[in-house]
Amino acid sequence: MRHLLRESRGVIRRNPQMPRLALLRLAAQFGDGMFQAALSGAILFNPERETDPLAIAAGFAVLLLPYSVLGPYAGALLDRWDRRTVLLTASLARAVLIGLAATGLFSGIGETPLLLLALATVGISRFVLAGVSAALPRVLEQRWLVPMNSVLATVASVCAGVGAAAAVTVIALLGAGDTAAAVAVALSGIGSVVGAVLAAGFRPRVLGPESGSAGSESTVHAIATGLRTGAGAVWRAVRVTTAMIGIGAHRVVFGMNTLIMVLVLRQPSTDTSGGLVGFGVAIGFAAAGMLLAAILTPVLIPRLGRPRTVLVGLVTAVLVQLTLVTPIALATGDYVDEAHRLLLAGAFGLGLAGQTIKLTGDASMQIDIADDERGQVFALQDTVFNITFVLAIAVTALVIPADGRSIGVVLAGAGVYLLGILAVALNSRRARGV
Repeated sequence: MRHLLRESRGVIRRNPQMPRLALLRLAAQFGDGMFQAALSGAILFNPERETDPLAIAAGFAVLLLPYSVLGPYAGALLDRWDRRTVLLTASLARAVLIGLAATGLFSGIGETPLLLLALATVGISRFVLAGVSAALPRVLEQRWLVPMNSVLATVASVCAGVGAAAAVTVIALLGAGDTAAAVAVALSGIGSVVGAVLAAGFRPRVLGPESGSAGSESTVHAIATGLRTGAGAVWRAVRVTTAMIGIGAHRVVFGMNTLIMVLVLRQPSTDTSGGLVGFGVAIGFAAAGMLLAAILTPVLIPRLGRPRTVLVGLVTAVLVQLTLVTPIALATGDYVDEAHRLLLAGAFGLGLAGQTIKLTGDASMQIDIADDERGQVFALQDTVFNITFVLAIAVTALVIPADGRSIGVVLAGAGVYLLGILAVALNSRRARGV
């Protein structure tokens, strides 16, 4: 333990800008967790607003798809403009949008303008996180990237969970409804304000990109070709392609399971807490799985390599889907409560598997992608994250019953994981030149 503490102090002395960048991410994720939980209280579990599966899918689409389409193009800015300026401006803009969303909720705003404000806020939040990930190799030695990603992901998950718990507490104390959600949304702006203060403390260009690293290409042209540039960089780096396949497969199934979880928890026949509180409990189990992934991933990658670590995550996810998620679709009578408990265990297992894949992907992108393309690749990752998630929810909403119990949907999720394993195996053959 003393050795680890000495090593940690040495890392901080050699990389003095790293703690500030880490705190910026933690502040951002605390605010994100609180904002998203408050939105769930305002839209998904609000007695003043009724939502069916298709309405839930439409809400996620409005929130995530527009940024997902524009993100890789905007990501070019992270590789051309001073990332310190981008993070400062984005944090301030997010604080303003959160204030507008809170004011709208206080005044009884309709769902369409509320979702549009949430869309802009979530989009900027993802942009901030992509900027932090792209900047991390600029303030940290490469050999520390994998363990630091794990530590940051762990603490960031805790911060997001604390933010979500704070929003749930506010709504529980004030009573479900738009007013309580508005207070929680307003308080979530604290993370943005803190992030802006931290970003302002960096020296110009310390977060990259290097001056002139993007070449003579105009910014407008770079933005216009951002998707192609990011995709090309991913394809050339075979390990990054493997990680992106794993991330995409997991996000598809995560979208399906998220809709199952929301619909199941809105049903009254369960011995676990229902509604928004029950959803918060499920998030807590998933966060615990992510915590374990942060501990295991730095151990697995040196021993297995990054591609095999992605495969381990996908295989684990298949097993969890078949053994812990399947019962909720089949259970009846007295077995329903037991199926609910297994579903929570499934949230833990999928949090473990998904975060293992995500951490491995982050390490691959930070190590194998050049600095002048890294922002576009992380923005492309956000696109894969969001589009696969939303499309999965949208398709699932067309076939799933109102109580969320469908064996076909659960087995389809296992099938997606198996396809991901096959795609990773084929891509690994490309790495060997076969």
